[in-house]
Amino acid sequence: MAAALSAYEDKVLRLIAVHGGRVLHRGTVLPGAQHDDEPPTEVQLLEMPSEASLDAYINDPRRLAMTAERDAAIARTDLFRIQPLPQPASANTEPA
Repeated sequence: MAAALSAYEDKVLRLIAVHGGRVLHRGTVLPGAQHDDEPPTEVQLLEMPSEASLDAYINDPRRLAMTAERDAAIARTDLFRIQPLPQPASANTEPA
């Protein structure tokens, strides 16, 4: 199912930009990563300009038209809204 998942995500994530967002990172969970349940196969970090933009993406008719494809490839989706934290100064600058 990993190939079906990746193919679905390749298509659906293109819609993020249509709604003003960006895919900041996309990756897989490494074997042995600690997780209480089955770890996700793929994780994405998305940036959206507003809650309305996220809602528009989630309800985009093109995305909704892929529901059967999504359901065949993905057991569940967990969505977490995060608030970025300031980076330590050493993370933003190179050592002198």
